[in-house]
Amino acid sequence: MIVNERFVGYINSLERGNPAYLDELEQYALAENVPIIRKEMQSFLKTLIVMNKPMQLLEVGTAIGFSALLMSEYMPKGAHITTIEKYEKRIPIARENFQKYGKEECITLLEGDAMEILQTLEGRFDFIFMDAAKGQYIHFLPQVLRLLKEGGVLVSDNVLQDGDIIESKYAITRRNRTIHTRMRDYLYTLKNHEQLETAILPLGDGVALSVKK
Repeated sequence: MIVNERFVGYINSLERGNPAYLDELEQYALAENVPIIRKEMQSFLKTLIVMNKPMQLLEVGTAIGFSALLMSEYMPKGAHITTIEKYEKRIPIARENFQKYGKEECITLLEGDAMEILQTLEGRFDFIFMDAAKGQYIHFLPQVLRLLKEGGVLVSDNVLQDGDIIESKYAITRRNRTIHTRMRDYLYTLKNHEQLETAILPLGDGVALSVKK
């Protein structure tokens, strides 16, 4: 927990909530240990979607489709989400959820490795949500920047690693050191890239909000 748990609990208590089907899907995810975006990140994402009104959205990391479905509830009419997922066990669940809740026409699920798929995509996206393997963010970035239009928004979730990002790599378990190093490189690149203006926020597990100049 990056921010005091009592503050987070109070802020979350003010929420109006999501449509009932999303609440049910969230409970399913929690019961099955499927990682989905936290309550405070849900609120932030909804606000960004309403504020920016993106028509073409790209999500890297679908899981069971919760965040894509959430975004679809707040994006403008006629907008479209392209979402990428590699984990074979979650792909059919996500696809079923999109069909079950009548979103298959506005959400396209692409199956496979995000690095390979990103290289094949064309066109420009107004809004990109990065919520995949944290150690791969730095590798995805060149293609993400190619696909993000000028003035477009890039949201990168889970960038502070429950606060571990501020620790020395020697204080991190050996198995997490590569991810730790890559995430530090990613955040430095976001903050210093000539094409981006970025704010890093201690929201949820940390979020980087970038705008392409």
